[in-house]
Amino acid sequence: MDTFRFQPGETPVLLSIPHVGTEIPPDIAATMTDDARAVPDTDWHLDRLYHFAPAHGVGFLKAVQSRYVADLNRNPAGTALYPGADNTEICPTRTFDQAPVYKPGMEPDAAEVERRVEVYWRPYHDQLARELRALRDRFGVAVLFDAHSIRSEVPRFFQGRLPDFNLGTGDGATASPALVGRLMNVVEAMDTHSHVLNGRFKGGFITRHYGHPDENIHAVQLELSQVTYMDESPPYGFRPDLAQQVRPALERLVAVLVEWAWQNGSSRRRPVFG
Repeated sequence: MDTFRFQPGETPVLLSIPHVGTEIPPDIAATMTDDARAVPDTDWHLDRLYHFAPAHGVGFLKAVQSRYVADLNRNPAGTALYPGADNTEICPTRTFDQAPVYKPGMEPDAAEVERRVEVYWRPYHDQLARELRALRDRFGVAVLFDAHSIRSEVPRFFQGRLPDFNLGTGDGATASPALVGRLMNVVEAMDTHSHVLNGRFKGGFITRHYGHPDENIHAVQLELSQVTYMDESPPYGFRPDLAQQVRPALERLVAVLVEWAWQNGSSRRRPVFG
């Protein structure tokens, strides 16, 4: 059973897409509500939106299973990302719209949560950790770009409409200020989309756990408002007309990550092809 898809790259940058998966194993699906089996809180189409990444030499790692099976961007110890706020669990029990994920009495117990961590959560993180170490050892630096998306309006988590581009670095702890400054130059130059740094979304478990600039591993999360590239209501269709407006900025962000990594690594730059 595959729990992730991985393609190595030829630069120090790795793209992680942990919430794009939609598969639910049959035994787990049998315990879920109809609402949950429709996986409404998926980071829809992000692999399609970032299709340009391999051409920049960027490797990618993406989930296969839905976040409802096991949320790859949560701490398995249960530590809240945002203390005092409404947080989702590693095995979510409510959708973003507060609908139950499980049929009455069929919520996962502690043993089932632990099983899912081992079967679905840990393989992704083992691969992520291995690749970041390999990139750092090969190039002298590794940069993780953790890509997410969410509906532009989710009252459970924030009031009003979310900015379009939400960059998160754990309040500055997970990436070099110089790198973040270059990324902000990209989003600040946009005249069509709004942006914020370390606003409502400061980076999830992945960004905060793996981003260690003192060890030459840098991590940045982008939470992209889904209204910028897709229909936010079922059937959640991809909108090429919108995507072509937002993709140039995404490609510039990735290009900045790659260029900064080459400039700050210890290995001589290697060609992407050939």
